[in-house]
Amino acid sequence: MIIQICVGSSCHLKGSAEIVELFQKAVEEYHLETEVTLAGSFCTGKCNRIGVTVQVDDEVYTGLTREGFKEFFNEKVLAVVGK
Repeated sequence: MIIQICVGSSCHLKGSAEIVELFQKAVEEYHLETEVTLAGSFCTGKCNRIGVTVQVDDEVYTGLTREGFKEFFNEKVLAVVGK
């Protein structure tokens, strides 16, 4: 699974650095280092007023915030990799 977190200027201002850190910690916590590749990306053109744009494999999600991270990770990552 490849997870790309937008680090473009708009998402950067909305907290993409924190989202990257949350992904890094969660991947490590669940020992998914061999199953998940984290990458930064520049603007995907899907900007949202709230939160960060994240692409998981071929699906693009907008509006990811620190508050919604755990639910997102559980549904879009853990449920898919079978942990």
